[in-house]
Amino acid sequence: MKVLLINGSPRENGNTFTALSEVAKTLNSEGIDTEMIGIGKRAVQGCIACGMCGRTGKCTFNDDLYSRVLRVVKDGIDGLIVGSPVYYGGPNGSLCALLDRVFYSLGPDLQYKPGACVVVCRRGGATASFDRLNKYFTMMNMPVVTSQYWNLAYGQTPGQAAHDEEGMQTMRTLGRNMAWLLRKLSTGEGSIPEKEQRVWTNFIR
Repeated sequence: MKVLLINGSPRENGNTFTALSEVAKTLNSEGIDTEMIGIGKRAVQGCIACGMCGRTGKCTFNDDLYSRVLRVVKDGIDGLIVGSPVYYGGPNGSLCALLDRVFYSLGPDLQYKPGACVVVCRRGGATASFDRLNKYFTMMNMPVVTSQYWNLAYGQTPGQAAHDEEGMQTMRTLGRNMAWLLRKLSTGEGSIPEKEQRVWTNFIR
């Protein structure tokens, strides 16, 4: 089993990396493979709603970051964890630009895979960011993995989040809960729920 972790911070080894690494270390101790992809510092193209991915199965913008995520998802993952720092009370905009494209184009590959998000802030805005990121999972039929508290940690300068003892414990609990759910799902008990034909309601006709 494998979980993909997306680090939505431009800081390669910042506090978001610290929090995600604590989750990954716990998953590894539970026998779950992990791979982490960082968005880096380059500008990230957002979705332009061209609809091309509906015909080709992938985003029309073939940049390296998206292609790396595409490859890992298509190779097969069992779960997804997304991490972000808090900017102005919300997740990093570059991360959301990537996730808009990933979830719109790779939705069929992500459905029914457990998902979770992790956020790191200096002081405030964590729960708003947490809510924003969870919407990706709840709109894609993905079970949301919980922890003992909201999945957040505090820290400003690199490494500070490691000193947030409750935050790090929350990350470890998240990792154990993700591993537990993945093992439950791997038994194959029960099938994927039957889907109704999609209904679209437009309020302006």
